[in-house]
Amino acid sequence: MNSVASRRKVRPCGPLAGTGFHSSGARMLAAVGALAVAGTTSAANIGDVYAEAIENDPVLAAARASTESRKEIVVLSRASLLPQAGASANASESTVSSDDVNLDMSSPNFGMRSPDRDITRRSWGAQVSQPVLDMQRWFGYRRARAVAKQADWDLQTTSQGLVTRVATAYLNVLRGEAALESVVAAEEAVRRQLEQVQQRFDVGLVAITDVLEAKASYDNAVVNRIQAEGNHDIYFEGLRTLTGTPYTEIAHLDDSLPIVDPAPADEDEWVQTALAGNYRIRSAQEALIASERDLKAQLSGHLPTITASVSYGASTGSQAFGSFVIPSTSSASVTYSLSVNMPIFQGLRTQSSVRQARLGVEQARQQLIGQELTVARDTRNLYRAVVTDVVRVAARFEAIKSAQSALEATETGYEVGTRNIVDVLQAQNRLFASQFDYATSRYDYVLNLLRLKEAAGVLDERDIAELNEYMDGSNPIKPFSLR
Repeated sequence: MNSVASRRKVRPCGPLAGTGFHSSGARMLAAVGALAVAGTTSAANIGDVYAEAIENDPVLAAARASTESRKEIVVLSRASLLPQAGASANASESTVSSDDVNLDMSSPNFGMRSPDRDITRRSWGAQVSQPVLDMQRWFGYRRARAVAKQADWDLQTTSQGLVTRVATAYLNVLRGEAALESVVAAEEAVRRQLEQVQQRFDVGLVAITDVLEAKASYDNAVVNRIQAEGNHDIYFEGLRTLTGTPYTEIAHLDDSLPIVDPAPADEDEWVQTALAGNYRIRSAQEALIASERDLKAQLSGHLPTITASVSYGASTGSQAFGSFVIPSTSSASVTYSLSVNMPIFQGLRTQSSVRQARLGVEQARQQLIGQELTVARDTRNLYRAVVTDVVRVAARFEAIKSAQSALEATETGYEVGTRNIVDVLQAQNRLFASQFDYATSRYDYVLNLLRLKEAAGVLDERDIAELNEYMDGSNPIKPFSLR
């Protein structure tokens, strides 16, 4: 695919930075993935998943086929501008019967019926014609070229979207793992708390209400764990949908992934880059060009057409009266012609086609405007989301420490009788929720940054390769059903 580096104003740096698409991306990512986990585990990383998705994703494969199909319109349109040649041949035999009687008394055949006449004819010919002036066909051909360019941009849109689809599916597995770890830890903590409360109740130190509260919390934790276990395998199916491969192990995202503001730190610059390079906008621009050329083609329906042609024809023939054969005759001719056709009235068809084409141009223009407004909005929103994610990740990391301290203080208060079991259970839930929120906020940051680059038209497989550098296969994630 074509590189877009030459038209970029924004040059993203830091984690997940990258430039245009390359055909060798799958092999490069596979190599990076292998190096990332060499000597540690056979767990697949995000580079492995992306490399397989390039080869096996049905959405991308369908887009490739659609692109090639749409580009054939160029060949078909060009064919109407090129010479047309044809050849023909004909052979016929016929018998002519006559009821006439010979009345010539001096003839030896007096009184006899005229003999049948056998006629044989052979003919062949060839013709070549060439449109000399046909503006409708010419603008139709130029429209086809714009449609082919639009198909290329649509394919790049799908290819770029594969990056975010792979990242979304992969990070969903990581989210599922974080959720499972959180609920399992919560269940274990509540179970221990329930045992302690039961022991205290048995010796008369707490009321039965504490036991019931702890039991209710434990039952709820069991339900949450069962739900998380079921979701865990569902998320793995998302990877299989993209690649057709049932993964048994995938790598974690390492904590060393830097969480930094997007570069450049200028929202307007990102928007300008998106308006110049977003693939959907480029596709809409080509759609508008195609519509304008279609309008010119329909307007050309009022113009004359000129066609030049040359033809060659030859024929032979013979006749036979019984055993008497007349020698065959032959002829040949070459004809040169230049024809001019001037449309005068076609039942208002041309006028209607022009009106329809004008409306098509207006539709394409409004769709382009809408696409530009949407891309500008999405780029601004995603830029702000990434900036917010950076702050959110830092805040949630601090929230974990605060929740841990609060839990320790609450447990101490419970020991001395100033807090009840409900306070302890709530403090535990806040800690586990903080840990889960921290993990998901990191995944949100990665996805929002990738989506920001997609909106700006600067996302490609190099972002996957850079993210792959932070994959940790030392403690792989497995589907729950395989544990």
